[in-house]
Amino acid sequence: MKRSILRGTPRRAAALLAAALTVTAFCAADAVARSYPFGPRTRAVNDLGNQYVPFHAHLWDLLHGRSDGGLLVNWQSGFGSSFLPDLGTYLSSPFALLVVVFPRDEIDLAVYVITVLKTACAGAAMAWLLLRLRPGRWWAAGLLGAAYALCGWSLADASYNPMWLDGLVALPLLCLVGEWALDGRRRLLGVLVVALAWIANFYTAYMATLGAGLFLLLRLWLSGLPRRRALAAAGRATATVALGVGLAAPLVTVVYFGTKHAYPGRVTHFTPVATQDLLARLLPTTYGFASPALFVGTTALLLALALPFHRAAPVRVRAGWSLLVAAVALSLQWTPTHLAWHAFATPNGSPYRQTFVLCALLVVAAWHTLSYGVPAPRALATATALLALVAAVASRSGLVHAYAWPVLLLSTAGALTGLLLLRRAEAAEAAEAAGAGGVTVPEAGDGRGAEAGDTTGDTTGDTGAARRPGLAGLAVRVRRAEAVRSGAAATASGGGSGRAAGSSADVDDGCDADHGHAADHGREAGDGRGRGVGEGPAPAGAGAATAGRGEPRAGRAGARRRVGLAGLAVVVLVGAQLGEAAATSAVATRLRLNHLDDYASWGDRQREQAKAVSEADGWPAHRTDPGREQTVGNDPMVVGGQGAQYYSSLTADVLSRTLTALGGGWTSRGRNVQSLDNAVTDAVFSVGARVHSPPDQHQRWNPRDRGPVTVSRQDVPPLVTVRPATAPDARTGVSAFGPSPYRNQELLLGSRVYTVPALTVRTGDGARPARAPGDRPGTLVEAPRAKAAAHRPTIDAQCPARSEVYLWAPHYSGTARLTDSPAKPLTGRFTSDAAKIAAMQRLGTAPVSGHVRIELAPTRTGTVPDGAVGCLDTARLRTAVRGLKATGAEEVTVSDGTVRARLPAGSTGTAVIAAPRIAGWRCAADGAAAEPARTHFGLIAVPLDGSATSVTCTFHPPGLRLGAAVGGASLLTLVLLGTLTAVRRRRTARHPALHPATRPRERITSAL
Repeated sequence: MKRSILRGTPRRAAALLAAALTVTAFCAADAVARSYPFGPRTRAVNDLGNQYVPFHAHLWDLLHGRSDGGLLVNWQSGFGSSFLPDLGTYLSSPFALLVVVFPRDEIDLAVYVITVLKTACAGAAMAWLLLRLRPGRWWAAGLLGAAYALCGWSLADASYNPMWLDGLVALPLLCLVGEWALDGRRRLLGVLVVALAWIANFYTAYMATLGAGLFLLLRLWLSGLPRRRALAAAGRATATVALGVGLAAPLVTVVYFGTKHAYPGRVTHFTPVATQDLLARLLPTTYGFASPALFVGTTALLLALALPFHRAAPVRVRAGWSLLVAAVALSLQWTPTHLAWHAFATPNGSPYRQTFVLCALLVVAAWHTLSYGVPAPRALATATALLALVAAVASRSGLVHAYAWPVLLLSTAGALTGLLLLRRAEAAEAAEAAGAGGVTVPEAGDGRGAEAGDTTGDTTGDTGAARRPGLAGLAVRVRRAEAVRSGAAATASGGGSGRAAGSSADVDDGCDADHGHAADHGREAGDGRGRGVGEGPAPAGAGAATAGRGEPRAGRAGARRRVGLAGLAVVVLVGAQLGEAAATSAVATRLRLNHLDDYASWGDRQREQAKAVSEADGWPAHRTDPGREQTVGNDPMVVGGQGAQYYSSLTADVLSRTLTALGGGWTSRGRNVQSLDNAVTDAVFSVGARVHSPPDQHQRWNPRDRGPVTVSRQDVPPLVTVRPATAPDARTGVSAFGPSPYRNQELLLGSRVYTVPALTVRTGDGARPARAPGDRPGTLVEAPRAKAAAHRPTIDAQCPARSEVYLWAPHYSGTARLTDSPAKPLTGRFTSDAAKIAAMQRLGTAPVSGHVRIELAPTRTGTVPDGAVGCLDTARLRTAVRGLKATGAEEVTVSDGTVRARLPAGSTGTAVIAAPRIAGWRCAADGAAAEPARTHFGLIAVPLDGSATSVTCTFHPPGLRLGAAVGGASLLTLVLLGTLTAVRRRRTARHPALHPATRPRERITSAL
C-alpha cells in the first residue's frame, strides 16, 4: 500500500487490514478443519443448525414474499407463533438482510458469509477505535483489531451463535460514542449508533453498553478534566444511550415481553470455573463449552501483560487500564457481577457470554502499551515470565491438550521476535534522527520512565514531547526541530505562504483530523484526541525529516535497513497471529462436533421434503406438516409447511404446555417442541397433509433407511370450527388438561374416540417390574444387562379390533413395536433425558383378537406411565370430523396477523381457531368491538350468540404499543435537541467568538 494512500487515511487502512486478516484467518481455519464451505464437515452445530439457519431461511422467504405470515405472525411454526420477538432476537441485524442476494438452497452459505462479515467488521471497528484513542502505527492497529475479532469468544462461541457477533461489532462502536461524548460532538450519530446496536441484538448490546460505560469512566479519570466538565461528558453519554435505547424500544420491548410469555425452561445457578480453566482459555487452541474463551493472541496478551511495567507510559495509564482489566476478569467469576452482566438471569448454556468485553479491554491495553513505543526488553521479559506462569497454572487444566504447547511456543517466539525487531527499527530511526540533528541518543534498552511528577500523562505540544522518555521521546524532539528548520527553509526560499512543515493543516496520520482545536486543551496522554506526533512514538520506518533528494548514501542505506527491520517485524507478527488464530479456530470447530449436536447443511433430503410440501400445500384451507422425522428443530422454516415444530428462546408457554398435554415431545427443556404424528391432533389443528421421510441419515444413531419421501392426506375440519358453549364457571385453559394425553385430545376434539386399556408390564424374564418413584405414576423399565438378551420387556393390553394403537411414554428411551399386527408394524423410537421428553407414537393396528403386545428395547432405565396405550377408533374420528366440518367456517382467510372466518348463519357456542392462544390476540364477532381472545384449552376462542356470521381476530405483539410510545418520545426529544443545536450554531455563526491563534502542529509521517 502506497504511503500517499495511507497518509491521511490511517484508520481506513487499519480497518481494512484488520478485516482482511480476520477473513483470512477465519476461512483458513475452516479449510484446515475441512469444515463447510471448505470441506465435508458440517458447521451447523447446536443452535446454528436448529435456529439461526432456519430463521434466516424464513427471512429469505419473507423478503421474497414466499412465507406464510409476515412480521407479526409466523404461521409456519408452532401452529402460529409471534414473529416480531423472534425477528428482534435472531434477525434484526442489518447483516441479516444479505440473505436476499443468495439462492434459497444456499442458505447455509449465506449465514456463513454473514458470520464472516460480522467478524471482519468487528475487527475493523476495533482498529478504528484504537487509532482514535492514541496515534500509532496503522498496521499495528489493524493487527490488534484482528486480534479482537479473532478472540476466543468469537471463534469458540459466537461463530455458531451469529446473533452474538453484533455485540462484538457494537462494543468498539459504543466506545467511539463515548469518545464523541467526551468531545461533545456527533451527538446525533452517537444516538443512531446506540439505537442500531440495540436493534441488531439487544442481549449482547446490553453487555457491550456496560463494557463501554466502564471504558468511558476510565477515560474520564485519565483525562484529568475538571469535575464539571467530566460530569457534563458523562451526562452527554448517558443521554445518548438513553435516547438510542429509546429509539430501539419498539423492538426491545417486544422481545422483553416475549421472554415474559415464553416457556420458562430450566433455572440454572452460576458456578465459576476453576482458576486453571480460566487461565487456560488465554492460551491458543484451548476449548471448553462452559469456560470463558479469553484468547486474544499471544502478541496482544504479551503487550497487555507488559503495560504495568512499560515505563514510557504514564503511571495513570498503566495503572488505570491494568486495574480495569483485572476488575472485569474478576467480575466474570463473582455471582453478583455475573448476574449483572447477564441482565440478572443466568443463561441456559454458556455462562460466560460477556467474555468479549474482557477481550476488548485486553486489546485496548495492548494498544496503549505499543502506542508508547515497544516496551524495553526488561518489560517484555517480565511479561513473558507472567505468560509462563499462566501456562504453568493452566497446564493442570483438562482444557489444554498436547498440541497447545507447540502452538504457544511458536506464537510466543514469533511475538517476541517481531516486537524486538520493531524496537530495533525504532532505535535505528532515533539514531538517524539524532545524527542529523546533533542530539545524544540513549542506549537502546533505556527504560527510564516518566518523571516523578508525571502521573497524569503527557500533555500536547512541546512540553509533552520534552518529558517523553526513551527512544520515542528523542525521535519526537528531533523530528520537531527538523520540521521547524524545514519550514523555515521553505519560507526562506519563497515556498508558497511559508507554512511550516508542522502546520496543523498537515496533521493527518495518528491524529483525529476532525477534532478541531481539541489538541490545544492539554489533555492527558491516554486521550489521543487531536494530537501531534509528540503524543506517540516515532513510527518505525518513518524516515528522517531531512531525507530527500540530497540525502547521503549512508542515510539512504540506513533508511532501507530500518524499513527492512520494520517490514520483517510486520511479517513475523502477522504470521504468528494468523497461525495461532487459525489453529485455535480449527480446534474449536473440530471439538464442537464432539461436544454438541450437529446437523447436515441443505442437501437432497431438504430438497425432496420441500418439493413434497410444495405439492401438498393448501394453506389456509388446511395445514401441511413437514413430518415427524425432523432434520432440525425448525423444519417448517427450512422446507416449508405449517406444523407444530418450533424452536426458539421465545417459544410460548401456552404452546409448549398445550402440546405436552396432548402427548407431544420436546427438547431443550420445553422450548423445542416437536411435530406430533397423530390423527386426532391432525384433525384438531387442521393438518390435512403430512410428509413422511426416512430418518435423517446424517445422525449416526438413526437406523439406516433410504426410503422415499411420501405424503399422507386426511379429511380435516377447517382452521376455524364452532364448538358447543361451555359452562360459565368451567375451566377452559391449559390448566384444565388432565394427566392422560388421550383424554386431553378428546377435550379439544369434542368427541370420545379413544379406549385407554389397563396395562400389564413385564420384564424380560416375565417378572413384574417395580413402580416408578416420585410424582410420575408408572412402571420402571430397565435396559437389559446383556446386549443380546433373549427376552425383552413387554406391555400387554386389550384394544378394540382394528383400532390404531398408540404408545405414550414421555420418559422412556428405546424402541417399541407390536409383535402381532395384521399390517406391517411400525417401530417407534423414543428418546428422553433431563432435557427432553419423547412424543406419543403410532405403532400399528390391533389384531382381530384385540390383544396387543408391545415389545420394548430400552436403552436406559425409563418409565412406562399408567395409561400409556391408547386405542383409536378411526370410525368415530371420521364422524367427529364430519360434524366439525358441518358447523365450521365456510371460508377462512389469513394475512399476517389477521384471521377472518365466515360462519354459517345462526352459529352459537364458541368459535375456535386452531392456533395457540398466545398473548396479543384480540377478536370480535361481526362488527363488535375487539376484546382479548378467550381460550379453549390453549386455542383461540370467540364466544358466539347466534347473530354473528363472521369472526375477525387480529394480533398485536405485547409491548409494541409501549415501545412505539417510548420510541416516539425519544425521536421527538432528538428532533428538539437537534433543532436547538442548529439554532445555537446559527447564532454563533452570526456572532463568532474570537479564538487565540493555535500553535502549528507538526506533520506526522506515515509508517510501515
